[in-house]
Amino acid sequence: MAIRLACTVNNYHWGKTGLSSKAAQFAATNPEIAIDENKPYAELWMGTHPSGPSKVFGTETPLSAVIDEDASVALGESVSKQYGGKLPFLFKVLSIEKALSIQAHPDKQLAQKLHSERPDVYKDANHKPEMSIALTDFIALSGFRPLEQISEFLTTYPEFNALVPNSSSAFKQAALAGSDAEKRMALKGLFAELMNAHKDDVQVQLDALVQRVSGEKEAALVQRLSKEYPGDVGCFCVFMLNVLELKPGQAFYMGPNDPHAYIYGDCVECMATSDNVVRAGLTPKLRDVPVLIDMLTYDYGSPEHKLLQPQVEGKHKIYDPPIDEFTVKCTTVEKGEQAALDPIGGPQILLVAEGHGILAAGEDTLPLSPGFVYFVCPGIHCTITSQETSLVTFTAQCQ
Repeated sequence: MAIRLACTVNNYHWGKTGLSSKAAQFAATNPEIAIDENKPYAELWMGTHPSGPSKVFGTETPLSAVIDEDASVALGESVSKQYGGKLPFLFKVLSIEKALSIQAHPDKQLAQKLHSERPDVYKDANHKPEMSIALTDFIALSGFRPLEQISEFLTTYPEFNALVPNSSSAFKQAALAGSDAEKRMALKGLFAELMNAHKDDVQVQLDALVQRVSGEKEAALVQRLSKEYPGDVGCFCVFMLNVLELKPGQAFYMGPNDPHAYIYGDCVECMATSDNVVRAGLTPKLRDVPVLIDMLTYDYGSPEHKLLQPQVEGKHKIYDPPIDEFTVKCTTVEKGEQAALDPIGGPQILLVAEGHGILAAGEDTLPLSPGFVYFVCPGIHCTITSQETSLVTFTAQCQ
């Protein structure tokens, strides 16, 4: 059985406006949603999370109710047992015009602690590892840079160095000759001093930096961020975190306690079902700087080690991060051709990103157009047929 879904779209301030947003374009396939060209459209949520639950298309029945009716049928016995009868992943489309938060997501142990202590802020007790696949050219920050790069930036950008006067020398020494443990400790000290810098000092140094430099990639990115978030210490994280510049189809994975931020572009995102975010910069929302500083692993390395390479199997690219909750399959079918989605033992959510065609799911024959979303139950053999042009789908699955 395949069920078409009507999905929730939200209007966070950082989203692209009107139909320039992929999230809005896809949401507009629901006739009940009217797109306002003056509003931002940031995220399309596909799943059962209570903050943005999907419904059976044309009804008020939430997908969660379909699953609750018989989880072993909707999810498969193994997935239902492992995840307590709940859909283990949340699938999204993000459309980013303005950078969104220097952030990390807690592991399960920390998520349980934060939810227990502050349920009004941390809404659930689950971890939130996530993966993003670019739909357009996409810019993000992810993971700490190689330490020698950070040391070089402390020299090249005195404004950065001025915000970390108590830790920069020790950091440079550790980066040059310290053990791994010493390097991580020094990196934590540097990051902590930066993120706790007084706002007046941040404003002075950021203004000086923006006026002094231009041209370099990092300086240009700082200038962009300073326009979006004037006086925000998160602008200086460009000198500590890797800058990822992705082309469509490239992906990266963010494990628990891994710092990152999205800067610009559209992407498909999949994560464990959670909305737990610990923020510390580039945001008007609550900043929980002490928790963020303490939770990070302080892994460091080149931007290449953050990328997740897909496995190619015929017409499919399979993005398989090192977690159990989800895998994402991108399927490209040329005009007039077909591709099979073999039955699996768990649930799937299929999103059409480009093109038009037909989905044959068991005995059902269903239309495919950009923005159409289907929930596919376990054990269902599906065939995708492209019609007028090439067809591209993304399918999140768990088995």
